[in-house]
Amino acid sequence: MKTTDDWRKYIKAAGLALLLAAGSMPTAYAEHSGSESLGLNFSEPPKTGQHSPVDQGQTVKKQKKVAVIIDDFGNGQGGTEEMLSMPIKLTVAIMPFLPTTRSDAELAHQKGHDVIVHMPMEPKQGNPKWLGPGAITSSMSDEEVRRKVEEAIDNVPYAVGMNNHMGSKITGDERIMSIVLKVCQERGLFFIDSKTNYHSVVGKIAVNMGMPPVANHIFLDDLHTTSHISKQLQAVEQFANEHDNCVTIGHVGTQGKKTAEVLRSGTASMQSRVTFVGISDLVRDIWGWQPSPILPSNNN
Repeated sequence: MKTTDDWRKYIKAAGLALLLAAGSMPTAYAEHSGSESLGLNFSEPPKTGQHSPVDQGQTVKKQKKVAVIIDDFGNGQGGTEEMLSMPIKLTVAIMPFLPTTRSDAELAHQKGHDVIVHMPMEPKQGNPKWLGPGAITSSMSDEEVRRKVEEAIDNVPYAVGMNNHMGSKITGDERIMSIVLKVCQERGLFFIDSKTNYHSVVGKIAVNMGMPPVANHIFLDDLHTTSHISKQLQAVEQFANEHDNCVTIGHVGTQGKKTAEVLRSGTASMQSRVTFVGISDLVRDIWGWQPSPILPSNNN
């Protein structure tokens, strides 16, 4: 049985190998603005689906896994009810300090979905009003950043992880992200890089800290059309087939019902080919993540 030090050494070794081996790989970078680009993804997990020969040359095919994260819960946004009633396991990313933060977390947990903190962070560009309360900005001191992260975690019941809301400026800031990840580590949470910044330092810091370098691969609804969301779902399945797993992000909001509708219909046919899991399931399967909080946490 691996000790805490063992699995941290394993994560760091695997992560460093990935950093060295990273090549051109599709991923998404967006700031809720519809922009999308391609780039290197040093947070790409190792492939786990190599076939093993059994009984006269037969092979066992490993099921491909998809983790669907839905951002922007906490404010009664469009599509909230439809997403929470989805027949697949989701990861519900909830913004702190909003009217339905706690009730969304409670309901998501009751329905068996993963809950994570959707942490507001300063973008390079974009409307500051989109950030919401409790946001981390680049002008904050180390102590202020730590306090913001701790308060956000305390405000979202059952949180097992955290990802960034906007944050293209902050996820490129090594000082601030080191503090964010340190607090997450202390509280038994992992961090998912939403990939809103081509030059994000999150994966590198996570590897150096012995944390899983989890990252988004594909945005589902960076463009708000049914055809585009359907196309992105197909890209999710293709990515999972090629890499054994895929992390994808969609949103509740003004077009949330449209995303939910496409997700419900599209995943129904995909379920025979991929397994939909919570992000915590994926992190445990790939990196052997075992949270070991040294400070009180409400993520149980």
